[in-house]
Amino acid sequence: MAEPGPGPVGSGEEEPGSTGEEEAAAPVPKKRRLAGGERYVPPPRKLNAGVSFGAEHFAETSYYFEGGLRKVRPYYFDFCTYCKGRWVGRSLLHVFGTEFRAQPLAYYRAAARAGRLRLNEEPVRDLDIVLKNNDFLRNTVHRHEPPVTAQPIRILAEDEEVVVVDKPSSLPVHPCGRFRHNTVIFILGKEHGLRELHTLHRLDRMTSGVLMFAKTAAVSKRIDEQVRQRQLEKEYVCRVVGEFPEHEVVCEEPILVVSYKVGVCRVDPRGKPCKTVFQRLSYSGRSSVVRCLPRTGRTHQIRVHLQFLGHPIVNDPIYNMEAWGPNRGKGGKIGKTDEELLKALVEEHRSKQSLEVLGIGEEDLDSSSESKDCGSSGDRAKSAEADPINGSSCPAEDGKDPEQNDIAACPSNSDSNLGTLDQDKELCPCGNQDGQTGGEGREEKDPLCVECRTSRRDPSPEELVMFLHALRYKGASFEYCSRMPEWAKEGWQD
Repeated sequence: MAEPGPGPVGSGEEEPGSTGEEEAAAPVPKKRRLAGGERYVPPPRKLNAGVSFGAEHFAETSYYFEGGLRKVRPYYFDFCTYCKGRWVGRSLLHVFGTEFRAQPLAYYRAAARAGRLRLNEEPVRDLDIVLKNNDFLRNTVHRHEPPVTAQPIRILAEDEEVVVVDKPSSLPVHPCGRFRHNTVIFILGKEHGLRELHTLHRLDRMTSGVLMFAKTAAVSKRIDEQVRQRQLEKEYVCRVVGEFPEHEVVCEEPILVVSYKVGVCRVDPRGKPCKTVFQRLSYSGRSSVVRCLPRTGRTHQIRVHLQFLGHPIVNDPIYNMEAWGPNRGKGGKIGKTDEELLKALVEEHRSKQSLEVLGIGEEDLDSSSESKDCGSSGDRAKSAEADPINGSSCPAEDGKDPEQNDIAACPSNSDSNLGTLDQDKELCPCGNQDGQTGGEGREEKDPLCVECRTSRRDPSPEELVMFLHALRYKGASFEYCSRMPEWAKEGWQD
């Protein structure tokens, strides 16, 4: 696993551990005598690459199940970061006001009064304090996660080297954006005792199917070498709109990322080269079941190529939407700029009250943040793009799997009545921590958290399923298959 990068202190920004690694550990100040008024700034602490989540992370909160959904009880979480070079010599107030504008300044003042902002592990009392190199910032926020399907993660195979699971739709593989406990990594750790797993490949949040993890770094390295040498074969199955051609279809259109934050791609000559082979398995009179054999591993490759061919996945919440035009993007003809397309997609989901299906919420879109630091460290190293919806940047991952882009929508809390917060208000754990099942119960509301007072429509379990499934994963010395999903079987009714 890669080493996590620093996260922001604004709760609408990056979270440490968003790629599946442990959070940044706070520096341990060395004792030394300081001149009067001098603030000791500790040296940066090196992060331990490859360290997995531990018991203290799993104990942050618990699950409960309701209406076919797996839900996470709200919990407190620390966003941490070391002072970035461009912040040196600037006040905290100035940094918050210019780079973390997802929150009003009143929020940060109230958070400071509540003891939730810490600088080098000391409570921040004055936002006018000037930042120095290596300053370590911590912001404690009240966190709410979107629900996912209650369908369990099925273990397909396990030995001393690997564990292979059948991932349900709607679960991200690793913590990212608004998701942490409602992820495959956390559920396997908390419910199956499977920890310190190495991600070998990823599946898109809405894609189900075969997902492999290595149990040791040596196994991970060996299989990763097979990936680089293209010795792995992947087979997907999907249900698409209309009558797919009976003959084999090969699509080699290049794919370009339109938005990392919302997770949208399209065919474009400036995109990365890729290739997918398609074979029809059946036709019901309205839709077709298609076998997909990706020869490369671009983000959303299968979904984008099917849309280009005029046969988008039946219930694809991105590529089978009216926002793409009357022909749903067939042949790459959209008739909109990228900005117009993104706005149309968001508005279409907003009108259906289904933004959560995209992994984002209203607060993510209403933010005017201009930070370029949202997303995981690995993503940020590759590229960052200014999202035309709100100006923020939130890169997503690209590289190991054609359906791996876990949408990275950044959480946010805001409140228009922050001045009334009790100065001595202490942090309080939310929800019942006794066990993994049962109703929501009585949960104490957080005075700084707008989510605590926001009523949202839960998605239905059906909305959290997309008809794209990773059926088989084969390497030089292994082959793992899952069962054919119900929607791909003969006799399934549209």
